[in-house]
Amino acid sequence: MRKSPNFSNTWDRVGGSSNNGYRGGGGAGGVNARKQQRVCNYWVQGNCSFGERCKYLHSWSVGESFSLLTTLEGHQKGVTGIAWPSGSDKLYTGGKDATVRVWDCQSGQCAGVVNLSGEVGCMISEGPWIFVGLSNMVKAWNAQMGSDLSLSGPVGQVYALVVGNDLLFAGTQDGTILAWKFSPATNCFEPAASLNGHTLAVVTLVVGANKLYSGSMDHSIRVWNLETLQCLQTLTEHTSVVMSVLCWDQFLLSCSLDKTIKVWAATESGNLEVTYSQNGEHGLLSLCGMHDSEAKPVLLCSSNDNSVHLYDLPSFLERGRIFAKQEIRSIQIGPGGLFFTGDGTGQVRVWKWLPEPATAV
Repeated sequence: MRKSPNFSNTWDRVGGSSNNGYRGGGGAGGVNARKQQRVCNYWVQGNCSFGERCKYLHSWSVGESFSLLTTLEGHQKGVTGIAWPSGSDKLYTGGKDATVRVWDCQSGQCAGVVNLSGEVGCMISEGPWIFVGLSNMVKAWNAQMGSDLSLSGPVGQVYALVVGNDLLFAGTQDGTILAWKFSPATNCFEPAASLNGHTLAVVTLVVGANKLYSGSMDHSIRVWNLETLQCLQTLTEHTSVVMSVLCWDQFLLSCSLDKTIKVWAATESGNLEVTYSQNGEHGLLSLCGMHDSEAKPVLLCSSNDNSVHLYDLPSFLERGRIFAKQEIRSIQIGPGGLFFTGDGTGQVRVWKWLPEPATAV
């Protein structure tokens, strides 16, 4: 998330309750709290006899500022990565069914299926490149040139990928972070570095403020200098797996299976400290930051109760929820107000931010 207002000195003024009301009509209109919290199982199966009188939701979302456009069906197991390469008219999704599916963005139809050697641990795009984390390797495809490269070196599953300072970083199952640099002369990615320190798998990576941040199953976040690749600080305030890290303005945000979102800010010494903690009721899985149709910053956070919370920033007021049949592990921003969610059943849903309704004079 690159564009945002300056939020200095605001986090310490917001409350930490997880029972926030929905902002500006998101979930308003007399929908009771119980109805907001749960999707009707009978409706999912297509046979709820209560209809509109049902006290549970007959919808995959609550909130009036976004809507569901379509559902992409095809993956047989959970979706673990979604990527839209710049300049492309194709959406790429990867899953635990060992496939990458290519979707035509005009028709919404599947335009191709790539069968891989094992389940996809993660997937990102950078420019024309698509990077896919597999077991013991990273696949690199160039959507414009059609080149297909295999990057060896990882030990075990690759769970996280990020690009920064012209390097590709991969977080691996054995706790190592590997780095490659693209060589135009050979048209290959050459091994550049190995970053060691985590004692268990690295499951999330993000780059910001000339630093690399890594979250791990060892409950810690490590801060690395992007130039020297030396570890600058180890953050140990989380008490369970750090599932996702996100850079937002001058802040670092992290979420964990310990049911908290933590906001980190630099002190005068340059070290990061927790400046705000948002406590929830469920383990948290993934963070994604974006802007709504009014360019207001929004944080999406998925949890292991099969839902995604949408929060206004910096207030953390909840403005909506998205629901799924199983956990949503993948959230991705698209162009033109689109965003995507991928769940444990293999479904990919396409959402769009709606313009704010005009207020009556």
